[in-house]
Amino acid sequence: MPSTANLLQRDRTLNTIVLVITSLMLCRPPTATATEQELINFLRNNCLDCHSGDQPEGNFSLDGFSASTAELVESQERWVRLLDRVAEGEMPPQSEQALDEDEKKRFLQSADQWLCDFQKEQDVTLGRVRARRLTSREIERSLQDLLAIDIPLMDLLPEDQRSGGFTTTADHQSLSHFQLQQHLDAVDAALDEAFRRALAPEDVELRELPAHRIVRTDPSRRCREPEMIDDQAVIWSSGLIYYGRIPATTASVDGWYHFDVTVRGLKLPENGGVWSTVHTGLCVSSAPLLSYVTAFEAQEQPRVISFDAWIPRGHMLEIRPGDTTLKQARFEGGQVGAGEGGPQNVPGIAFDHIRMERIHNKGGQSVVQRKVFGGLNLSHTGELPSDMDHEAALRNLVCNFAQQAFRRPVEEAALESYCSIATEQLQNTKDFVAALRSGYRAILCSPRFLYLSEPLGPLDSYAIAARLSYLLTGSTPDETLSQCAAAGELQTSKQILEQTERLLSKEDARVFVHDFAGQWLELDQIDFTQPDRRQFRSFDAIVKNSMLAETETYLQAMLRENASITQLVDSQHTFLNSRLAKYYGIDDVHGDSFQSCQVSPSSHRGGVLTQGAILKVTANGSNTSPVVRGIWLAQRLLGENIPPPPGGVPAIEPDIRGAKTIREILEKHRSQESCASCHRKIDPPGFALENFDPAGLWREHYPAEGNAKPLPIDASYHMSDGRPFENLDTFRKLAADQPGRIAHCVAGHLLAYATGAPIRYSDRHAINQIVNQVASENYGLRSIVHAVVTHPVFLSK
Repeated sequence: MPSTANLLQRDRTLNTIVLVITSLMLCRPPTATATEQELINFLRNNCLDCHSGDQPEGNFSLDGFSASTAELVESQERWVRLLDRVAEGEMPPQSEQALDEDEKKRFLQSADQWLCDFQKEQDVTLGRVRARRLTSREIERSLQDLLAIDIPLMDLLPEDQRSGGFTTTADHQSLSHFQLQQHLDAVDAALDEAFRRALAPEDVELRELPAHRIVRTDPSRRCREPEMIDDQAVIWSSGLIYYGRIPATTASVDGWYHFDVTVRGLKLPENGGVWSTVHTGLCVSSAPLLSYVTAFEAQEQPRVISFDAWIPRGHMLEIRPGDTTLKQARFEGGQVGAGEGGPQNVPGIAFDHIRMERIHNKGGQSVVQRKVFGGLNLSHTGELPSDMDHEAALRNLVCNFAQQAFRRPVEEAALESYCSIATEQLQNTKDFVAALRSGYRAILCSPRFLYLSEPLGPLDSYAIAARLSYLLTGSTPDETLSQCAAAGELQTSKQILEQTERLLSKEDARVFVHDFAGQWLELDQIDFTQPDRRQFRSFDAIVKNSMLAETETYLQAMLRENASITQLVDSQHTFLNSRLAKYYGIDDVHGDSFQSCQVSPSSHRGGVLTQGAILKVTANGSNTSPVVRGIWLAQRLLGENIPPPPGGVPAIEPDIRGAKTIREILEKHRSQESCASCHRKIDPPGFALENFDPAGLWREHYPAEGNAKPLPIDASYHMSDGRPFENLDTFRKLAADQPGRIAHCVAGHLLAYATGAPIRYSDRHAINQIVNQVASENYGLRSIVHAVVTHPVFLSK
């Protein structure tokens, strides 16, 4: 029986709720009165006794609802949480009287319609997506494409904030004075590079480096450069830092360089070749950071390894055996003398030749000149013919560039502001190039460039082109897409899908998969923690980067083949190279290229769920947590809605002594009624993956300290709907039996990423439509992309 104080508090809360609902109903037709009364009655009869007062159950209070429109959006989250708990049968709890099914159904239907109507009315006046700014990566690529340059700009740009895992979410994007200054720095660097390349002689550099130019210059000196053995430059397997640096590859200027390295392996291990890494850096102790470029497997016969690398001026290549499972030589004093490595009988690599060539990934000088100067024929000093109308030429270039940068036609009044900046500079300085640069700079610092221009309601062709391009390529629309927008040829599903297919065919959708999966699956956070080297000795840079490539290659194949979304959680194949296969304990995989491999049940692999990159990003480097992995999988792949934990609930920490299993610790935690409902969804995937350690390897026991006996891992549990599973394999089968739920989850993440707005309650109906549409196509991943980009939610602000 509630106390008198609680009854009074309940009445006050009820009055507040009535005011809120009444306020909401002002935006609705007069017929909403019946719905209002129905919601009030339901809350009075079923919710307020427990969820009001100073100590509401589960720390979920219905107090504080406000009738002001300014606070209304905030209260919607609690309404959604309430509806979800009721719909899923979590409220009222089993200890209380069950709801009448008819009453529950009526409440859910009425509340659903009420909330959806309100959110849709908000969209009409405000738009579902607020002003969406380009991310730093999108700015970098847009500048590169607009100016045909390839210099990296990310280090100059501000780090993007994330919401729901995505940097594209408009509500959490900011632009402070400091961030704007960083943007200006990036724009200046981009323009400096573009104008330099357009006017200066073409950068040409080619080095042919035979073995005698690769090795150390003084054979008697102990150092860290390769040594000459049998007319080849040799580096042995060793843990010595910077051993394998090649000063002859030192870059004379910042730039991209293409390398062809002729190399073979020495004293190969029993199975396979000598896996080696390529890094760039200053390679001195005062500048210890190295940048990873690639990895390869050196075989007994010489082969040419080709790769491109960005190398800042003064930096060089470091190429060395990088497989930490190889036997390593030991050298005294931090330096290597000639002849010291061979007798230690360790693997090594030998270079015959290195070819190094300066390249420009966006095209040569003529391409840059067309981007910067259009068809104008300037002298090498940047001067126009004297008989030409300089101001008219300047205005024409500025206007054309503005429409490219702003991704749509620009009204004359707006263009005039940019033209006047350029023409004033021309009048004052008589310097055509400086005037043009000032006009371009003003354009690239304009909100029209930084923000997507999306009118309220259905998007026009230009806005569709921009949204489609930034989704699939991460950059500004290309010439073909811009022409389609100008011709009004992006207003039907057929037209949109034609362009979608064209963009996805670029590099086999590599950019789209890298960008979307990097944030959706948090692959770009793989370096956030590092596995303990003493505990996970076989985990190294080659393994980590192979893990990332495995997942991205797998998703590219799923997209290319329109594979069922269930293959995210259960399949009989993956993509491996020999190093990652060895790490996983899978035999008969050869070479450093990724190849589709059938995997046996004993490998416990197959599907994204069991890939090393996923297992790595869901652990902290030293131990695993079923809660962390369970929440991640529930929200990223399985489509389970996990609300925030109640306030005051302590975090669950594993027993690092190994005296108790995490299962025993969680059983006590789940005994709290406020925790049990969420852990019913979290724990199944978390326990199913407990056999994988923080570095993604299979294990049967938990690690134990000292002489303690390792405790066995029990991966059995039951799904949130009660279906039991014995281990990971049976869990994957049960998860794959619900393709609609997985498709709903993936489509929701894709829609949020693509539009720049988080998924709200009313969007669930749109996602249901998408899922129903792709059901007949076996829930194919490419079909989901098609359904998303042609849905009205994607095509509206």
